[in-house]
Amino acid sequence: MKWSTAVPDWEERIVQGRSIIPPPIFRDQAEHALSIFKQLRVVDIPGKPTFGECSEQWVFDYVSAIFGAYDSDTGQQLIREFYLLISKKNTKSTIAAGIMLTAVLLCWREEEEHLILAPTKEVADNSFKPAAGMIRADDELSAMFHIQDHIRTITHRVSRASLKVVAADTDTVSGKKSGRILVDEHWLFGKRANAEAMFMEALGGQVSRDEGWVIFLTTQSDEPPAGVYLEKLNYFRNVRDGVIHDPKSLGVLYEFPPAMIRSKAYLDPANFYITNPNIGRSVNAEWLLDQLNKVKGKLDGALQKFLAKHLNVEIGLSLRSDRWAGADQWEAQAMRPGLALKDLVEECEVIDVGVDGGGNDDWLGLAVAGRHKETREWLLWTHAWVNPPALELRKSEVPAWRDYAAQGELTICDSVGPDVIEMAEMVASIEQAGLLDKVGVDPGGMGGILDALIEAGVPQDKIVGISQGWKLGGAIKTTERKLAEGVLVHGGQKMMNYCVSNAKVEPKGNAILITKQASGTAKIDPLMWPWQRQVIPVPCARTCSRICFPARLALPNHRPRPALAPMKSQRCCNPLSKL
Repeated sequence: MKWSTAVPDWEERIVQGRSIIPPPIFRDQAEHALSIFKQLRVVDIPGKPTFGECSEQWVFDYVSAIFGAYDSDTGQQLIREFYLLISKKNTKSTIAAGIMLTAVLLCWREEEEHLILAPTKEVADNSFKPAAGMIRADDELSAMFHIQDHIRTITHRVSRASLKVVAADTDTVSGKKSGRILVDEHWLFGKRANAEAMFMEALGGQVSRDEGWVIFLTTQSDEPPAGVYLEKLNYFRNVRDGVIHDPKSLGVLYEFPPAMIRSKAYLDPANFYITNPNIGRSVNAEWLLDQLNKVKGKLDGALQKFLAKHLNVEIGLSLRSDRWAGADQWEAQAMRPGLALKDLVEECEVIDVGVDGGGNDDWLGLAVAGRHKETREWLLWTHAWVNPPALELRKSEVPAWRDYAAQGELTICDSVGPDVIEMAEMVASIEQAGLLDKVGVDPGGMGGILDALIEAGVPQDKIVGISQGWKLGGAIKTTERKLAEGVLVHGGQKMMNYCVSNAKVEPKGNAILITKQASGTAKIDPLMWPWQRQVIPVPCARTCSRICFPARLALPNHRPRPALAPMKSQRCCNPLSKL
């Protein structure tokens, strides 16, 4: 039997208000399960209507797709993984409770455990209470099931099949043998360093249950997606788009098409329905508009979080009121996707390098900035290394770091030492190409970095120490200016989005500081390039044999280095270069 879970025309369908859920494989099985689901009562709605009375068609389509993938002749569930991305307040947890209760009622295996896995106790209660309420609202179900509120368990009195709701932050999932599992608020698991191992334990019981399945329910993350959440989200997007052929996985993702994201069409109230299929029922369009208007002018990230939770707009940079001003233009300047170090070597006429590194529990950041031969744009490429001690000290950040490593933007070292060697080899390759101007490093951390650079073949006179603190204010503002002018161009690295969003401004008198202390435990090391080495030479406006450095780019006491052998009869025409 052949079937497909891809919906390649989903963009057109979702805008037109048509279903983005494929029809069930076995219609008879779907209708049987749906007849049970529709009779369950939703107790937190006035009048306690049934699902059949208060639900939109998309809910029935989703329930049909799940239960309609079961082949009763072979006892096999043909679609094993389901994913639902939907905006907040679209009765996600209530629907989850109804689906799982339906599964218990249809279960033929005696003493089978059905599991709802939630990231916290509060989320667990959001699913358990509606399920318990559905039973208490029906005399027949009340006689059929035994409810144990204190352990969040519902047990069928005859088959002993049970529904257990587990909070991952308080309960253990080890040794579970559940055949049907629902994971609620999957985005929160993306922040857990141990989430992958926990899911392996929780889902392990399905290996001996052909009829098993797992459903992931989630809203969009209130931070840039990371960890297991980002991995699943991207996978199901590819399945939906037909990029990956996996008929055993079905993703239903209520999100705006990319073109509407670029045009910010999500701000138009007429488009709220796209990620809110329950609009007009559990979602009030007027309330959404009122809340949107309240957060529009805020600079603390409230707008981004509102858009993420209520309109499923994925957060790129988390922009706060104390953010670095350059963050506002950062994403817009990602005009060279996939930009690599070799591209800078091939396309630039001069390159400067910045290196920033702390101790063994810190990142080593490398930034390479070059001026394009023809366009005169500044091209930026970055990389970072992290040693094992940092992984132990900052476990909450590890899921995101592993994502950057998978994309080739961050190297997670097995031991301390290889990081500075690899960094030095990269810088040496620029010197060998005849393009290296200077390497700027923090004088406070030059020891091992300096030794590695010299050993790799970088001339010592090209390695300069850059004073930190308030003296970097001018260079910071120059970088902001270059971003605003559209001159600084980068490759859109996720790691740099993370670093830019972490950069916090700390005013000091008339100056500003962007320091690791102000940014807390979050990393900004690769972003330090503008303040480690802000001396990209630019040509004089008039013909001249020297390369001149405008005052706004020059470091104190810096003398311009000739690009060519100077003519004895000609001095640099730009008096500012003497600075």
